[in-house]
Amino acid sequence: MTAESGFDPTAPLAGPPEPWAYAAAPTLRDGPPYHMTDMIAAEPSVARRVIGRAAGDAGVAELVAAIRTAVDAGAPVVVTGCGTSETAGMGMVDILREALGAAGSTGAVVVSEQAFELSLDPPDRGLVIGVSHEGGTAATNAALRAARVAGARTAVVTASGRSPAGGVADIVVETGELDQSWCHTIGYISPLLVAAIVGAGLSGRNVEAERVAGLLAIDARDESAAERIAAQIGSARQLLVIASGADRAAGREMALKVEEASWLPATYRDLETFLHGHLPATGTETGLVLILAERAARATRLERAMQALTAAQVVGIRAAAILATDLDAALAQELTPAGRLLVGEDPDLPSPVASLFATTARLQLLTERLARARGTNPDLIRRDDPTYLRAADAAGG
Repeated sequence: MTAESGFDPTAPLAGPPEPWAYAAAPTLRDGPPYHMTDMIAAEPSVARRVIGRAAGDAGVAELVAAIRTAVDAGAPVVVTGCGTSETAGMGMVDILREALGAAGSTGAVVVSEQAFELSLDPPDRGLVIGVSHEGGTAATNAALRAARVAGARTAVVTASGRSPAGGVADIVVETGELDQSWCHTIGYISPLLVAAIVGAGLSGRNVEAERVAGLLAIDARDESAAERIAAQIGSARQLLVIASGADRAAGREMALKVEEASWLPATYRDLETFLHGHLPATGTETGLVLILAERAARATRLERAMQALTAAQVVGIRAAAILATDLDAALAQELTPAGRLLVGEDPDLPSPVASLFATTARLQLLTERLARARGTNPDLIRRDDPTYLRAADAAGG
């Protein structure tokens, strides 16, 4: 992955300002590599550091204990957030559910809830875990406050405990490093890394930082494949992203990233949902990306995905895939005419951990290459345009 001249992808990223404040806007670069490019290149090293810090962190140990307490009492564990933090929270749910199942807690209630809705109807028991990269998201903090008042215990995964989120949570887990692009990539992987360590604490298994870092590493073949796909779907009028299982969080995150970075209208659909009424709105100007790396029930998921891609082929959709390497030969090449990105496998990691980290850097890379193909700068998520800056201000940030 090519990084900006002078940027060291192995060096720690800056943390939040002291005293706490929102990070400054990213500097405007005239062309690639963007700050987003740098952040994708930094992810393997960020994974090593975050996992290393989390493994001995008192906040992580407290969070593991709080999850066990809630589950043992038959109370819910609710993960919440907004934007990228919300999709990361969905991935956290998959990781925690699998870990609790491995530990024998098969009846555990672990769910994701959008922060605004949760603030209006908070649980009166159990545990609410907020995810907020900088810790200043108003809706997430409102949900944490409402849950605490209602009687639930609260936790937050954020870059800094000095943030507003840190002040409304009973338990704080700090990730310590800030994204340098507003098209958050580090903001997506950081809570997933914490979830992997928390899951290891719940299940008694080990998560090796080097294994996760290996899944996040990008090479020249990935870049070439992403560029070919971007050239095929970059001129589409809309993009659909489809997935199932733990890949659903990745699918939702990709749809968000594509809209932020490349301004291409993008929608996420569950694999089965895509085939129930949505095809009439598609055609030759529709792009589609299938994400399929989930190990659980893989053969069944592949069979249904093949049917979905066959339907897409009939109506002329420009289909591509982010696909587990082991599935490459099983999925006919003609079903993904726009190309495919192959992702690594690691059977020694829990299934959702392996699939989420294997797909992360590739979906981000494809997004960044779509931005290049469409001539957009991903870093400022269009807030360098006065109209969109006013719109963000009107929406409260």
